[in-house]
Amino acid sequence: MKTDIAIYVSKCLTCAKVKAEHQRPSGLLVQPEIPQWKWENITMDFFTKLPKSSQGHDTIWVIVDRHTKSAIFTPMRKTDSTKKLARMYIKEVVTRHGIPVSIICDRDPKFVSHFWRSLQKALGTSLDMSTAYHPQTDGQSERTIQTLEDMLRACVIDFRNGWVRHLPLVKFSYNNSYHASIKAAPFEALYSRKCRSPVC
Repeated sequence: MKTDIAIYVSKCLTCAKVKAEHQRPSGLLVQPEIPQWKWENITMDFFTKLPKSSQGHDTIWVIVDRHTKSAIFTPMRKTDSTKKLARMYIKEVVTRHGIPVSIICDRDPKFVSHFWRSLQKALGTSLDMSTAYHPQTDGQSERTIQTLEDMLRACVIDFRNGWVRHLPLVKFSYNNSYHASIKAAPFEALYSRKCRSPVC
């Protein structure tokens, strides 16, 4: 089956257009603690400079659970305020998975703002900022963004329309794809059972 898949992928025009080259990371500057439970340790980053959608979205907020590798992809505007970001965070993360113990993120102005830091302090979450130009510390969200970019590009090439329309299916596909590091799909790691999908 592996050989058949490799032959199919090598002949697929969409795959050839989409596939980005990935190099082995140079190593971690600071080894983050290994997560002990689901959605206690997360990473977050923004996937920016996307074509503006009809709703005005030009950015995707990528939030990844370091334990199960499950991800949340939220469309937003680059100009959204930190207060709106906080509301989205409460809706997408806190109400579904509880308050994380720690968040690894880059030094985006939204994450270093006084409001965001105060909110996380009040919730009891520690903010761990990555070092500038060293994505290894928040490599989980960086790698997820690379995969998200490939998947969205494939959807837009094959099905046209805007990227926002395809985002829910990309999220479903990402969370139900096998990850070698956890030896399961993120959905299965999160809920301890395989997801029923249209493919089945």
